[in-house]
Amino acid sequence: LVLELNQVIIPTYGTVPDQQNLHTPEWADFDDKPDSLFFSDGQRRIDFVLVYEDESKKMTHKRSDHKKQKRKRQVYESNLINNGLQLEATRSVLDEKLIFVKVHAPWEVLCTYAEVMHIKLPLQPNDLKTQDSAFNWFSRLFRVDENVIKPEQEFFTAPFQKEHLSNFYIPDKNTFFNPATRSRIVHFVLSRVEYATKNNVKKFGINKLLDTGIYKAAFPLHDSSFRHLSTDPDCPSERYLLYREWAHPKNILKLQPLDFIRKYYGEKIGIYFAWLGFYTNMLIVAAVVGVACFLYGCLTKDNCTWSQEVCDPNIGGNIIMCPQCDKVCTYWNLTITCESSKKLCIFDSFGTLVFAVFMGIWVTLFLEFWKRRQAELEYEWDTVEYLEQEEQVRPEYEAQCTHVVMNEITQQEEHVPYTACGKCIRMTFCTSAVFFWILLIIASVIGIIVYRLSVFLVFSSTLSQHIRGTEAIRKYLTPQTATSVTASLISFIVIMVLNVVYEKVAILITDFELPRTQTDYENSLTTKMFLFQFVNYYSSCFYIAFFKGKFVGHPGDPVYWLGKYRNEECDPGGCLLELTTQLAIIVGGKAIWNNIQEVLLPWIKNLSGRYCAAARSEKVVPRWEQDYHLQPIGKLGLFYEYLEMVIQFGFVTLFVASFPLAPLLALINNMLEIRLDAWKLTTQFRRMVPQKAQDIGAWQPIMQGIAILAVVTNAMIIAFTSDMIPRLVYYWSFSVPPYGSHSVHTMKGYINSTLSVFNISDFKNASKPFSSWFGNQTTCRQVYRDLRYPPGHQHQYEHNIYYWHVIAAKLAFVIVMEHVIYFVKFIISYLIPDVSEKTKSKVKREKYLTQKLLHENDLKVVKKTMGKIADKIIKGVDSTFRPKAE
Repeated sequence: LVLELNQVIIPTYGTVPDQQNLHTPEWADFDDKPDSLFFSDGQRRIDFVLVYEDESKKMTHKRSDHKKQKRKRQVYESNLINNGLQLEATRSVLDEKLIFVKVHAPWEVLCTYAEVMHIKLPLQPNDLKTQDSAFNWFSRLFRVDENVIKPEQEFFTAPFQKEHLSNFYIPDKNTFFNPATRSRIVHFVLSRVEYATKNNVKKFGINKLLDTGIYKAAFPLHDSSFRHLSTDPDCPSERYLLYREWAHPKNILKLQPLDFIRKYYGEKIGIYFAWLGFYTNMLIVAAVVGVACFLYGCLTKDNCTWSQEVCDPNIGGNIIMCPQCDKVCTYWNLTITCESSKKLCIFDSFGTLVFAVFMGIWVTLFLEFWKRRQAELEYEWDTVEYLEQEEQVRPEYEAQCTHVVMNEITQQEEHVPYTACGKCIRMTFCTSAVFFWILLIIASVIGIIVYRLSVFLVFSSTLSQHIRGTEAIRKYLTPQTATSVTASLISFIVIMVLNVVYEKVAILITDFELPRTQTDYENSLTTKMFLFQFVNYYSSCFYIAFFKGKFVGHPGDPVYWLGKYRNEECDPGGCLLELTTQLAIIVGGKAIWNNIQEVLLPWIKNLSGRYCAAARSEKVVPRWEQDYHLQPIGKLGLFYEYLEMVIQFGFVTLFVASFPLAPLLALINNMLEIRLDAWKLTTQFRRMVPQKAQDIGAWQPIMQGIAILAVVTNAMIIAFTSDMIPRLVYYWSFSVPPYGSHSVHTMKGYINSTLSVFNISDFKNASKPFSSWFGNQTTCRQVYRDLRYPPGHQHQYEHNIYYWHVIAAKLAFVIVMEHVIYFVKFIISYLIPDVSEKTKSKVKREKYLTQKLLHENDLKVVKKTMGKIADKIIKGVDSTFRPKAE
């Protein structure tokens, strides 16, 4: 038993009986070459760096723990060497406690694992002729200078196989595997090498060693400083070129060097910036149309008849409105809404309808053309069959595979981490947890609504409004405005706090769910986070757009929330302006908060790190130590970048009918976002481990769902939130006989016809205002845009015929607009193929070459070998049956 405990199990290579047989890294001193990317011999390239703190230098009393950590690390490094990797250790220049272990993968190891990982590598240069686009001359003006960053040569590729090594295009063994591929292969090995076995459970992988503090960091190296070219003549200084030609603010109008980004950072980073750049370019069209609709509203606002009536002292000045809350609110004059009605004319115009229809079509064009662009990148970056052939099982999944089941396809036993019953229990628990947190968000939204209802009373009594002679500031600082702004700010703070908490909860739930591959893990986490974020960010907007002010009753019989709080009404200018205010606060606050988190915090951390290491200016520091003092990228990588942009995409599409300038603001933000993300990656963070990605993952179906929902929300905003449909009904039906008194269709008299009359003697004691009524008038006007019969009518205070005409017109508008846009979306989706003919030709050519070079050559060898054997057999048969010569 003691012997077994002392033995260390190493996969594939048996056991190590004692510590004396453990392989240790080579030790070497720093050679004062700060830009060197090689071992001390100058020949072996550094593919990865591991950093740990020397246990003998630690000033602590927990020596037993340090011995265990040291033992695990020594076993791990020995197993790495047994797996063919070469290690070299160097002590830190600035901190004697730190040890840097440099990892190199020899040619044989690279070839072996490239075949295991099904990595596609060049067969021969692409020989298909390409035709330049008609817009090629125009796009050339915005491209990166080809003399600085040379275009990547295109190759036909195939999954690597060692036995067919001669068929691959290998001009130089040192460059056949580029640095990104080398780092990816080494990380694959690091993630699967064991370091201990406890209770028959294998412990392995660099991630667990990092989590337990045995190693402090693990990362591939940047190839140079971003400030200047490398002093090593053999180094291409790709990081410097990326900073100068991509991340620098001067390049804000230039196209991104996507192939170069993919070469340096890998396909996962490349596909993100390709998508973000494509989305930003498409926003240019939406922004131009949005600005045109906004300018149309500005130019036509002076011709807005109903706004003129509100501001007219002889019309709006003579209309007294009923109080908007119980007891403490006073009667008020309609002219107080003059300024908001003018603003409303800008956004609530015919241009808004045109823009909403346009955006429904635009989002379809964006998604369809992105599919085509994505298909091109899948081929060019060799990720067409990535998910089926290349993606490996997550180490965390492999470690839990303790149950044996029968595979229905292969009819062989295989190990899985849980049974069918166990999987059902996990999924039930995870789903319940997600819904619990979504309900918590809904509860917070209800809390904000209760705040609105209760604080409105306070503002109404504090910001008292008088019918005669109002101060200038009270035209803008109304109780409704004060309530809306403060509620929006509180809502934003609640959103940010819940984001921080739910992020950790979502990761714990997904870890417990135990997805099989990294793609499955990210898709599962994406779905959970987006469901939460959707409710978190959009719930308040949905409430304002579709619920606020819709169920308020009338002054004589108001509707109460929770039986206590009177339902709030829209701002005198309408809920459309309040929705715009909510969007501006959330989108603007979110952008500022994200930039602080993503850019300012890493910059401050790096700045403080450089300040603390003042000795750096006096000593020559190697590349690996410079990179160590940069910030780690985090386990989720680009997840938050995607989430930020998709949430923005939702605001741009779902509520664009209330704010036509949203695409313009998104365009400006994205132009800065691309360069800020690029600056952050190239200057503030360690180099990410290059990863493969076939597409943008679960974000694609999420955006498709948003696009479908956007048609409904914008149609309903125009129908039920804006005042467009009631105005059109009045213009065409109720301004002329038999309902109206005008001889021609007109908007004159619209305000007077939409404000129902209420007799102040019909107030209930619970809602009757404290303020005394003055003047000879016995009536006030009901809620803005309310359509009811006047007092004395046999159906007094019930909805009149105008109301039902408006409801019918709104429903008809929603149905017609939805069906028209959905039909156009279907036609566009049908007419635009997901894969272009040019890309299809390249894929077919590559498959043909793969079959010809890798399979037909083998067949020829087999035929040649079998032919020789057949000849020998035939000769033997002939000699046997040939008659003997006499």
